[in-house]
Amino acid sequence: MDKLLIRGGRMLRGEVLISGAKNAALPELCAALLTDQPVTLHNVPRLQDVSTMLKLIRNMGVTAERDDNGTVRLDASELHTREAPYELVKTMRASVLALGPLLARFGHAKVSLPGGCAIGARPVDQHIKGLQAMGAEIEVEHGYMVASLPAGRTRLRGARILTDMVTVTGTENFLMAAVLAEGETVLENAAQEPEIIDLAEMLIRMGADIRGHGTSRITIQGVTRLHGCEHAVVADRIEAGTFLCAVAATGGDVVLRHARADHLDAVIDKLRDAGCTVVAVDGGVRVSSDGPSCDRLKAQSFRTTEYPGFPTDMQAQFMALNCVSQGAATVTETIFENRFMHVNELMRLGAHISIDGKIAVLEGVRKLSGATVMATDLRASASLVIAGLVADGETLIDRIYHLDRGYDRMEAKLRGLGADIERVDGAVSLDMAGAAS
Repeated sequence: MDKLLIRGGRMLRGEVLISGAKNAALPELCAALLTDQPVTLHNVPRLQDVSTMLKLIRNMGVTAERDDNGTVRLDASELHTREAPYELVKTMRASVLALGPLLARFGHAKVSLPGGCAIGARPVDQHIKGLQAMGAEIEVEHGYMVASLPAGRTRLRGARILTDMVTVTGTENFLMAAVLAEGETVLENAAQEPEIIDLAEMLIRMGADIRGHGTSRITIQGVTRLHGCEHAVVADRIEAGTFLCAVAATGGDVVLRHARADHLDAVIDKLRDAGCTVVAVDGGVRVSSDGPSCDRLKAQSFRTTEYPGFPTDMQAQFMALNCVSQGAATVTETIFENRFMHVNELMRLGAHISIDGKIAVLEGVRKLSGATVMATDLRASASLVIAGLVADGETLIDRIYHLDRGYDRMEAKLRGLGADIERVDGAVSLDMAGAAS
Protein backbone atom coordinates (compact mmCIF):
# COMPACT_ATOMS: atom_id res chain seq x y z
CA MET A 1 0.00 0.00 0.00
CA ASP A 2 1.67 3.23 -1.17
CA LYS A 3 2.38 6.22 1.04
CA LEU A 4 3.25 9.86 0.42
CA LEU A 5 6.50 11.27 1.79
CA ILE A 6 6.55 15.07 2.10
CA ARG A 7 9.45 17.27 3.13
CA GLY A 8 7.76 20.50 4.10
CA GLY A 9 8.70 24.15 4.04
CA ARG A 10 8.69 24.93 0.32
CA MET A 11 6.59 27.65 -1.27
CA LEU A 12 4.54 26.74 -4.33
CA ARG A 13 4.95 28.60 -7.61
CA GLY A 14 3.91 28.12 -11.22
CA GLU A 15 0.84 26.78 -13.00
CA VAL A 16 -1.27 23.70 -12.41
CA LEU A 17 -3.97 22.23 -14.63
CA ILE A 18 -7.20 21.42 -12.78
CA SER A 19 -8.71 18.13 -13.90
CA GLY A 20 -12.32 17.33 -14.69
CA ALA A 21 -14.63 17.01 -11.72
CA LYS A 22 -15.03 13.55 -10.21
CA ASN A 23 -18.53 14.44 -9.04
CA ALA A 24 -19.55 15.37 -12.58
CA ALA A 25 -17.75 12.58 -14.42
CA LEU A 26 -19.34 9.77 -12.38
CA PRO A 27 -23.01 10.65 -13.09
CA GLU A 28 -22.13 11.50 -16.69
CA LEU A 29 -20.65 8.04 -17.21
CA CYS A 30 -23.96 6.64 -15.91
CA ALA A 31 -25.91 8.97 -18.21
CA ALA A 32 -24.47 7.04 -21.16
CA LEU A 33 -26.74 4.18 -20.05
CA LEU A 34 -29.74 6.25 -21.20
CA THR A 35 -29.08 5.85 -24.91
CA ASP A 36 -28.15 3.17 -27.44
CA GLN A 37 -26.01 5.69 -29.35
CA PRO A 38 -22.33 6.50 -28.73
CA VAL A 39 -21.40 9.08 -26.09
CA THR A 40 -18.00 10.79 -25.91
CA LEU A 41 -16.78 12.49 -22.74
CA HIS A 42 -13.70 14.71 -22.64
CA ASN A 43 -11.68 15.92 -19.65
CA VAL A 44 -12.43 12.76 -17.65
CA PRO A 45 -10.03 12.62 -14.67
CA ARG A 46 -7.77 9.63 -14.03
CA LEU A 47 -9.11 8.60 -10.64
CA GLN A 48 -9.77 5.35 -8.84
CA ASP A 49 -13.49 6.14 -8.57
CA VAL A 50 -13.67 6.73 -12.34
CA SER A 51 -11.91 3.43 -12.99
CA THR A 52 -14.38 1.70 -10.67
CA MET A 53 -17.36 3.25 -12.47
CA LEU A 54 -15.95 2.25 -15.85
CA LYS A 55 -15.49 -1.30 -14.59
CA LEU A 56 -19.08 -1.27 -13.31
CA ILE A 57 -20.69 -0.19 -16.57
CA ARG A 58 -18.41 -2.44 -18.63
CA ASN A 59 -19.65 -5.31 -16.50
CA MET A 60 -23.17 -4.43 -17.69
CA GLY A 61 -22.06 -4.64 -21.33
CA VAL A 62 -21.08 -1.04 -22.07
CA THR A 63 -18.16 -0.63 -24.45
CA ALA A 64 -15.86 1.99 -22.89
CA GLU A 65 -12.61 3.06 -24.54
CA ARG A 66 -10.31 5.52 -22.80
CA ASP A 67 -7.29 7.35 -24.18
CA ASP A 68 -4.39 9.10 -22.46
CA ASN A 69 -5.86 12.57 -23.12
CA GLY A 70 -8.88 12.14 -20.85
CA THR A 71 -11.40 11.14 -23.52
CA VAL A 72 -13.77 8.23 -22.90
CA ARG A 73 -15.94 6.80 -25.68
CA LEU A 74 -19.00 4.89 -24.51
CA ASP A 75 -21.51 2.66 -26.26
CA ALA A 76 -24.38 1.19 -24.23
CA SER A 77 -26.30 -0.28 -27.17
CA GLU A 78 -25.92 -3.88 -26.05
CA LEU A 79 -26.28 -4.26 -22.30
CA HIS A 80 -26.51 -7.87 -21.10
CA THR A 81 -27.26 -7.14 -17.44
CA ARG A 82 -29.04 -4.43 -15.47
CA GLU A 83 -27.24 -5.26 -12.22
CA ALA A 84 -24.60 -3.37 -10.24
CA PRO A 85 -23.11 -6.07 -7.99
CA TYR A 86 -21.75 -5.53 -4.51
CA GLU A 87 -18.21 -6.49 -5.52
CA LEU A 88 -18.04 -3.44 -7.81
CA VAL A 89 -20.13 -1.10 -5.65
CA LYS A 90 -18.76 -1.57 -2.15
CA THR A 91 -16.00 1.05 -2.41
CA MET A 92 -17.94 3.82 -4.16
CA ARG A 93 -21.21 5.45 -3.18
CA ALA A 94 -21.71 7.01 -6.63
CA SER A 95 -22.61 3.57 -7.99
CA VAL A 96 -26.18 4.32 -6.84
CA LEU A 97 -26.34 6.61 -9.89
CA ALA A 98 -26.83 3.58 -12.13
CA LEU A 99 -30.29 3.05 -10.65
CA GLY A 100 -32.14 5.95 -12.32
CA PRO A 101 -30.81 5.46 -15.88
CA LEU A 102 -31.30 1.68 -15.88
CA LEU A 103 -34.85 2.00 -14.55
CA ALA A 104 -35.71 4.79 -17.03
CA ARG A 105 -34.41 3.02 -20.13
CA PHE A 106 -35.08 -0.64 -19.38
CA GLY A 107 -37.79 -0.62 -16.72
CA HIS A 108 -35.84 -2.63 -14.18
CA ALA A 109 -32.56 -2.53 -12.25
CA LYS A 110 -30.77 -4.27 -9.41
CA VAL A 111 -28.19 -2.11 -7.63
CA SER A 112 -26.28 -2.99 -4.50
CA LEU A 113 -26.49 -0.63 -1.55
CA PRO A 114 -23.36 1.52 -1.93
CA GLY A 115 -20.16 2.08 0.03
CA GLY A 116 -17.55 4.86 -0.07
CA CYS A 117 -15.89 7.05 2.54
CA ALA A 118 -16.80 6.38 6.17
CA ILE A 119 -17.81 9.97 6.90
CA GLY A 120 -21.27 9.32 8.21
CA ALA A 121 -24.71 8.14 7.14
CA ARG A 122 -25.72 8.99 3.59
CA PRO A 123 -28.97 7.07 3.23
CA VAL A 124 -30.47 6.08 -0.10
CA ASP A 125 -34.04 6.38 1.16
CA GLN A 126 -34.47 9.70 -0.65
CA HIS A 127 -33.55 8.01 -3.95
CA ILE A 128 -36.05 5.23 -3.32
CA LYS A 129 -38.89 7.58 -2.33
CA GLY A 130 -38.34 9.82 -5.34
CA LEU A 131 -38.30 6.97 -7.85
CA GLN A 132 -41.36 5.44 -6.19
CA ALA A 133 -43.14 8.75 -6.73
CA MET A 134 -42.39 8.25 -10.44
CA GLY A 135 -44.15 4.91 -10.38
CA ALA A 136 -41.27 2.53 -9.68
CA GLU A 137 -41.69 -0.48 -7.44
CA ILE A 138 -38.56 -0.83 -5.29
CA GLU A 139 -37.68 -3.39 -2.66
CA VAL A 140 -34.49 -3.70 -0.63
CA GLU A 141 -33.54 -7.37 -0.61
CA HIS A 142 -30.32 -8.95 0.67
CA GLY A 143 -28.40 -5.69 0.37
CA TYR A 144 -29.75 -4.80 -3.07
CA MET A 145 -32.25 -2.24 -4.35
CA VAL A 146 -34.45 -4.15 -6.79
CA ALA A 147 -36.49 -1.77 -8.96
CA SER A 148 -39.07 -2.39 -11.67
CA LEU A 149 -42.11 -0.86 -13.34
CA PRO A 150 -45.63 -2.11 -12.59
CA ALA A 151 -47.12 -4.62 -14.99
CA GLY A 152 -48.40 -2.91 -18.13
CA ARG A 153 -46.17 0.18 -17.82
CA THR A 154 -43.19 0.77 -20.09
CA ARG A 155 -42.06 4.16 -18.78
CA LEU A 156 -41.73 5.98 -15.50
CA ARG A 157 -44.26 8.76 -15.05
CA GLY A 158 -43.57 12.39 -14.26
CA ALA A 159 -44.05 13.51 -10.67
CA ARG A 160 -43.39 16.30 -8.20
CA ILE A 161 -40.50 15.23 -5.98
CA LEU A 162 -39.77 17.12 -2.78
CA THR A 163 -36.87 15.59 -0.87
CA ASP A 164 -36.53 15.85 2.90
CA MET A 165 -33.01 17.17 2.45
CA VAL A 166 -30.85 18.55 -0.33
CA THR A 167 -29.22 15.52 -1.96
CA VAL A 168 -26.75 15.81 -4.83
CA THR A 169 -26.80 12.19 -5.96
CA GLY A 170 -30.56 12.10 -5.44
CA THR A 171 -31.04 15.11 -7.71
CA GLU A 172 -28.79 13.47 -10.31
CA ASN A 173 -30.65 10.17 -10.15
CA PHE A 174 -34.03 11.92 -10.51
CA LEU A 175 -32.74 14.00 -13.43
CA MET A 176 -31.57 10.92 -15.32
CA ALA A 177 -34.77 9.02 -14.55
CA ALA A 178 -37.07 11.91 -15.46
CA VAL A 179 -35.63 12.65 -18.91
CA LEU A 180 -37.23 9.44 -20.26
CA ALA A 181 -40.36 9.53 -18.08
CA GLU A 182 -43.85 10.17 -19.38
CA GLY A 183 -44.94 13.76 -18.70
CA GLU A 184 -43.46 16.45 -16.48
CA THR A 185 -41.27 15.99 -13.42
CA VAL A 186 -40.59 18.84 -10.99
CA LEU A 187 -37.71 18.52 -8.54
CA GLU A 188 -38.19 20.74 -5.50
CA ASN A 189 -35.37 21.37 -3.02
CA ALA A 190 -32.96 20.28 -5.76
CA ALA A 191 -29.20 20.47 -5.32
CA GLN A 192 -27.63 23.44 -7.11
CA GLU A 193 -23.99 22.36 -7.46
CA PRO A 194 -22.08 23.09 -10.68
CA GLU A 195 -21.87 19.34 -11.23
CA ILE A 196 -25.69 19.21 -11.39
CA ILE A 197 -25.64 21.96 -14.02
CA ASP A 198 -22.97 20.10 -16.00
CA LEU A 199 -24.97 16.85 -15.97
CA ALA A 200 -28.11 18.69 -17.07
CA GLU A 201 -26.25 20.34 -19.94
CA MET A 202 -24.96 16.96 -21.08
CA LEU A 203 -28.50 15.51 -20.96
CA ILE A 204 -29.79 18.49 -22.96
CA ARG A 205 -27.14 17.73 -25.59
CA MET A 206 -28.61 14.22 -25.69
CA GLY A 207 -32.08 15.63 -26.42
CA ALA A 208 -33.52 16.09 -22.91
CA ASP A 209 -35.87 18.96 -22.04
CA ILE A 210 -34.63 20.44 -18.75
CA ARG A 211 -35.15 23.90 -17.25
CA GLY A 212 -34.09 25.47 -13.97
CA HIS A 213 -30.89 23.48 -13.38
CA GLY A 214 -28.69 25.45 -11.03
CA THR A 215 -31.73 26.49 -8.97
CA SER A 216 -33.67 24.68 -6.27
CA ARG A 217 -36.53 23.92 -8.69
CA ILE A 218 -35.81 21.89 -11.82
CA THR A 219 -38.47 21.03 -14.39
CA ILE A 220 -38.06 18.12 -16.80
CA GLN A 221 -40.36 17.27 -19.69
CA GLY A 222 -39.83 13.61 -20.51
CA VAL A 223 -38.96 12.49 -24.04
CA THR A 224 -39.25 9.04 -25.58
CA ARG A 225 -35.63 8.69 -26.65
CA LEU A 226 -32.20 10.25 -26.17
CA HIS A 227 -29.36 10.29 -28.68
CA GLY A 228 -25.60 10.30 -28.28
CA CYS A 229 -23.52 13.39 -27.62
CA GLU A 230 -20.06 14.82 -27.06
CA HIS A 231 -19.43 16.64 -23.78
CA ALA A 232 -16.49 18.01 -21.78
CA VAL A 233 -16.57 17.44 -18.01
CA VAL A 234 -16.50 20.66 -15.97
CA ALA A 235 -13.32 21.46 -13.98
CA ASP A 236 -13.14 20.08 -10.44
CA ARG A 237 -13.90 22.90 -8.01
CA ILE A 238 -12.83 20.78 -5.02
CA GLU A 239 -9.44 20.00 -6.53
CA ALA A 240 -9.10 23.71 -7.31
CA GLY A 241 -10.09 24.65 -3.76
CA THR A 242 -7.56 22.17 -2.38
CA PHE A 243 -4.74 23.77 -4.37
CA LEU A 244 -5.92 27.23 -3.29
CA CYS A 245 -5.62 26.17 0.36
CA ALA A 246 -2.24 24.53 -0.27
CA VAL A 247 -0.77 27.73 -1.74
CA ALA A 248 -2.36 29.82 1.01
CA ALA A 249 -0.74 27.62 3.66
CA THR A 250 2.74 27.27 2.16
CA GLY A 251 2.95 30.68 0.55
CA GLY A 252 3.69 31.27 -3.11
CA ASP A 253 2.02 32.30 -6.36
CA VAL A 254 0.13 29.81 -8.56
CA VAL A 255 -2.26 29.98 -11.50
CA LEU A 256 -4.90 27.24 -11.55
CA ARG A 257 -5.75 26.62 -15.21
CA HIS A 258 -9.39 25.71 -15.99
CA ALA A 259 -10.50 26.57 -12.42
CA ARG A 260 -13.75 28.55 -12.14
CA ALA A 261 -13.77 31.32 -9.53
CA ASP A 262 -17.57 31.55 -9.75
CA HIS A 263 -17.80 27.93 -8.53
CA LEU A 264 -15.75 28.72 -5.41
CA ASP A 265 -17.18 31.98 -4.10
CA ALA A 266 -17.57 30.83 -0.48
CA VAL A 267 -14.04 29.39 -0.29
CA ILE A 268 -12.43 32.35 -2.05
CA ASP A 269 -14.17 34.84 0.25
CA LYS A 270 -12.68 33.04 3.27
CA LEU A 271 -9.23 32.88 1.69
CA ARG A 272 -9.29 36.62 1.05
CA ASP A 273 -10.38 37.24 4.63
CA ALA A 274 -7.48 35.04 5.74
CA GLY A 275 -5.02 37.35 3.99
CA CYS A 276 -4.53 35.72 0.57
CA THR A 277 -4.91 37.30 -2.85
CA VAL A 278 -7.25 35.37 -5.15
CA VAL A 279 -8.28 36.73 -8.54
CA ALA A 280 -9.97 35.36 -11.64
CA VAL A 281 -7.67 35.43 -14.67
CA ASP A 282 -8.16 34.47 -18.28
CA GLY A 283 -8.68 30.71 -18.27
CA GLY A 284 -8.34 30.17 -14.54
CA VAL A 285 -7.72 31.51 -11.04
CA ARG A 286 -4.54 33.00 -9.53
CA VAL A 287 -3.71 32.72 -5.84
CA SER A 288 -0.81 34.27 -3.95
CA SER A 289 0.09 34.17 -0.29
CA ASP A 290 3.02 35.11 1.93
CA GLY A 291 2.48 31.94 3.92
CA PRO A 292 2.53 31.53 7.71
CA SER A 293 6.01 32.93 8.31
CA CYS A 294 4.93 36.55 7.83
CA ASP A 295 2.19 36.35 10.50
CA ARG A 296 -0.39 37.73 8.06
CA LEU A 297 -2.62 34.68 7.77
CA LYS A 298 -5.69 34.96 9.98
CA ALA A 299 -7.73 31.93 11.06
CA GLN A 300 -11.29 31.93 9.71
CA SER A 301 -14.47 30.51 11.19
CA PHE A 302 -16.94 28.90 8.80
CA ARG A 303 -19.94 26.62 8.63
CA THR A 304 -20.43 23.98 5.96
CA THR A 305 -23.72 23.96 4.10
CA GLU A 306 -25.21 23.10 0.72
CA TYR A 307 -24.02 24.91 -2.41
CA PRO A 308 -23.56 27.83 -2.84
CA GLY A 309 -22.46 27.82 0.81
CA PHE A 310 -19.11 26.59 2.09
CA PRO A 311 -18.71 23.00 0.82
CA THR A 312 -18.26 20.13 3.24
CA ASP A 313 -15.73 18.72 0.76
CA MET A 314 -13.46 21.72 1.54
CA GLN A 315 -13.80 21.64 5.33
CA ALA A 316 -10.73 19.49 6.06
CA GLN A 317 -8.45 21.38 3.66
CA PHE A 318 -9.37 24.79 5.06
CA MET A 319 -8.96 23.43 8.58
CA ALA A 320 -5.35 22.55 7.69
CA LEU A 321 -4.83 26.18 6.63
CA ASN A 322 -6.40 27.41 9.87
CA CYS A 323 -3.94 25.29 11.84
CA VAL A 324 -1.04 27.55 10.77
CA SER A 325 -2.94 30.85 10.81
CA GLN A 326 -3.04 33.39 13.60
CA GLY A 327 -5.85 33.40 16.12
CA ALA A 328 -8.74 31.10 16.96
CA ALA A 329 -11.55 29.87 14.74
CA THR A 330 -14.52 27.53 14.88
CA VAL A 331 -15.48 25.09 12.14
CA THR A 332 -19.06 23.82 12.16
CA GLU A 333 -19.86 20.71 10.12
CA THR A 334 -23.57 20.47 9.27
CA ILE A 335 -23.58 17.92 6.42
CA PHE A 336 -21.93 14.76 7.76
CA GLU A 337 -21.80 13.77 11.40
CA ASN A 338 -18.45 11.95 11.22
CA ARG A 339 -16.29 14.27 9.17
CA PHE A 340 -13.73 15.31 11.79
CA MET A 341 -11.67 12.13 11.58
CA HIS A 342 -8.69 14.08 10.26
CA VAL A 343 -8.47 16.13 13.46
CA ASN A 344 -6.51 13.54 15.46
CA GLU A 345 -4.04 13.18 12.59
CA LEU A 346 -3.56 16.96 12.33
CA MET A 347 -2.94 17.02 16.06
CA ARG A 348 -0.14 14.47 15.55
CA LEU A 349 1.53 17.16 13.46
CA GLY A 350 1.16 19.70 16.28
CA ALA A 351 -2.20 21.32 15.54
CA HIS A 352 -4.28 22.67 18.44
CA ILE A 353 -7.86 21.49 17.91
CA SER A 354 -10.70 20.44 20.18
CA ILE A 355 -14.02 18.88 19.16
CA ASP A 356 -17.43 19.56 20.69
CA GLY A 357 -20.06 17.65 18.72
CA LYS A 358 -20.35 19.25 15.29
CA ILE A 359 -17.94 22.08 16.14
CA ALA A 360 -14.14 22.08 15.98
CA VAL A 361 -12.31 24.86 17.81
CA LEU A 362 -8.84 25.67 16.50
CA GLU A 363 -6.01 27.82 17.79
CA GLY A 364 -3.37 28.54 15.16
CA VAL A 365 0.23 27.52 15.87
CA ARG A 366 3.46 29.01 14.55
CA LYS A 367 4.56 25.74 13.00
CA LEU A 368 3.65 22.10 12.49
CA SER A 369 6.15 19.26 12.81
CA GLY A 370 6.39 16.30 10.45
CA ALA A 371 5.19 12.89 11.64
CA THR A 372 3.61 9.68 10.38
CA VAL A 373 -0.14 10.11 9.87
CA MET A 374 -2.96 8.09 8.37
CA ALA A 375 -5.59 9.20 5.86
CA THR A 376 -9.12 8.31 6.95
CA ASP A 377 -11.16 9.49 3.94
CA LEU A 378 -10.76 11.32 0.65
CA ARG A 379 -10.80 14.95 1.80
CA ALA A 380 -9.05 14.14 5.08
CA SER A 381 -6.12 12.84 3.05
CA ALA A 382 -5.92 16.16 1.17
CA SER A 383 -5.83 18.07 4.47
CA LEU A 384 -2.87 15.97 5.61
CA VAL A 385 -1.04 16.71 2.37
CA ILE A 386 -1.51 20.45 2.94
CA ALA A 387 -0.36 20.15 6.54
CA GLY A 388 2.66 18.10 5.46
CA LEU A 389 3.62 20.71 2.85
CA VAL A 390 3.89 23.39 5.53
CA ALA A 391 5.27 21.25 8.41
CA ASP A 392 8.91 21.23 9.47
CA GLY A 393 10.72 18.03 8.55
CA GLU A 394 9.22 14.92 6.97
CA THR A 395 5.60 13.79 6.96
CA LEU A 396 4.63 10.28 5.88
CA ILE A 397 0.96 9.79 4.95
CA ASP A 398 -0.38 6.25 4.99
CA ARG A 399 -3.52 4.86 3.26
CA ILE A 400 -3.33 7.30 0.36
CA TYR A 401 -5.64 5.10 -1.69
CA HIS A 402 -8.27 7.48 -0.32
CA LEU A 403 -6.48 10.35 -2.10
CA ASP A 404 -6.36 8.42 -5.37
CA ARG A 405 -10.15 8.12 -5.33
CA GLY A 406 -10.57 11.85 -5.93
CA TYR A 407 -7.33 13.55 -7.00
CA ASP A 408 -5.69 13.11 -10.37
CA ARG A 409 -1.91 12.64 -9.83
CA MET A 410 -1.84 15.09 -6.95
CA GLU A 411 1.79 14.50 -5.97
CA ALA A 412 2.95 15.02 -9.57
CA LYS A 413 1.07 18.31 -9.81
CA LEU A 414 2.51 19.49 -6.49
CA ARG A 415 6.05 18.55 -7.58
CA GLY A 416 5.50 20.68 -10.67
CA LEU A 417 4.88 23.62 -8.32
CA GLY A 418 8.07 23.02 -6.34
CA ALA A 419 6.88 20.75 -3.53
CA ASP A 420 9.17 18.02 -2.21
CA ILE A 421 6.71 15.13 -2.32
CA GLU A 422 6.99 11.56 -3.55
CA ARG A 423 5.05 8.32 -3.57
CA VAL A 424 6.93 5.59 -1.72
CA ASP A 425 6.54 1.89 -1.12
CA GLY A 426 4.17 0.89 1.65
CA ALA A 427 7.00 -0.75 3.61
CA VAL A 428 8.80 2.57 4.06
CA SER A 429 8.73 4.12 7.54
CA LEU A 430 9.57 7.69 8.46
CA ASP A 431 12.90 6.59 9.96
CA MET A 432 13.81 4.74 6.77
CA ALA A 433 12.77 7.70 4.62
CA GLY A 434 14.86 10.08 6.71
CA ALA A 435 17.88 7.83 6.50
CA ALA A 436 17.50 7.55 2.72
CA SER A 437 17.41 11.32 2.34
